[in-house]
Amino acid sequence: MAAAADPRQTAAERLIAGAIGATWLLWLVGGLYIAGPLLGWTLAFMVARSYYLSPILPPGERPAPPSLAIWAWLIGMAAMLPILLIGHINFGLGAAQTLKSAVGWAKGWALLALFPLAGFALPIRLEVLARAICRLGRQTLFLLPLFLVAPLLHLPQHLWVSPLHVLGGSGDEYFTVTLYTIEPGAGTARWQFFAPWSPAAGMVAVIHFLIAREERHAGWRWTGYAAALSVALLSQSRLALVALAITIPLVIAAGRIKRPATWFAAVPAVLVAGWFAPQIGALIERLTSDFAGARADSSRVRAALGRIAVERWQNEAYWFGHGIVERGPHLVEYMPIGSHHSWYGLLFVKGLLGVIALAVPMVWMLIACLIAATRSAIGRLGLAMALTYWLYSFGENLEVLTYIGWPALLVVGMALKPAAFAQRNDRP
Repeated sequence: MAAAADPRQTAAERLIAGAIGATWLLWLVGGLYIAGPLLGWTLAFMVARSYYLSPILPPGERPAPPSLAIWAWLIGMAAMLPILLIGHINFGLGAAQTLKSAVGWAKGWALLALFPLAGFALPIRLEVLARAICRLGRQTLFLLPLFLVAPLLHLPQHLWVSPLHVLGGSGDEYFTVTLYTIEPGAGTARWQFFAPWSPAAGMVAVIHFLIAREERHAGWRWTGYAAALSVALLSQSRLALVALAITIPLVIAAGRIKRPATWFAAVPAVLVAGWFAPQIGALIERLTSDFAGARADSSRVRAALGRIAVERWQNEAYWFGHGIVERGPHLVEYMPIGSHHSWYGLLFVKGLLGVIALAVPMVWMLIACLIAATRSAIGRLGLAMALTYWLYSFGENLEVLTYIGWPALLVVGMALKPAAFAQRNDRP
């Protein structure tokens, strides 16, 4: 197993393991939001260098030609930039705002393509990534008592806002060192750890749990499990628990889809489901209602944000969107229109063309990872990451969380690598 100081690690692996290992330190100084994009563009430079030098590299070090799924991400996210610029022109937003939004594209949408590309083209071993995630889990478990006692001791919720926020151009929540928050209405403590808000911490927990499953050493693997589950539960993210409950069985089934026994086992299950369809439908409806009712105010605000986004998109900016995010009215507690939902947010900010630019690579990624899942363990993990991103696209704005969710995108790229190149990169 590759340790953090393993001399066999490639430059890309050392960068990735180092970035993950420094997560809590970067959180403390408010540098996580900057480190994610910096890592993504550094890896992109390494990819460009690798392809440029490919003709003179030894056969074992040459990157694989990009797959169609990778090209779909590159083209789709590149298209986001001209769509954004046209939206700014349509609404006369000015040069300063346009420049700010272009920098935001480089820190968000562009990374959705760059990290899969890096995972695909660079020699990165899954064992290095899994061990780094589990080591981060150990740090999280050490810090967990501090987070738990903070509300009991009435310590400040927010310790400070890093001065680095002047470089970020986004809200202060990305640079604030927060110990805990108090849930409105309930008055109970809720934790977000190194994420900008609690549901985002739940998303990271799902990603880390799924990657930790690939750790071969039992002690490290269970450390990763314990940390990820603690974050998922303490963040009180409903979607995190749903994602784990849905993703793992689907991935296991996908890995066995070629086995005849799987199809024979599915036949009685389908028959039973057909017989009890009304009862199953009623159960799903009740569970959905309970899910929304678990945090009724949050569900109400999310629904209202979606309705406002769709209405204004249809009436004001059908093709290219409004160009920028706008604050909503008092009805939605002044939250940004289209937030908490990637597709509503895209409709409002980038219009129908923006939705298409994301939907095509997302669908392509899911299909490619489903095929890969029938062939290898890394393919099944890639499918798990793809499913997680699909689920969270209906509860979060994916582009703003790429700076902490990038390990999932890295795994997707690794999963799409041709078998011959994947085996070559797995060698010590």
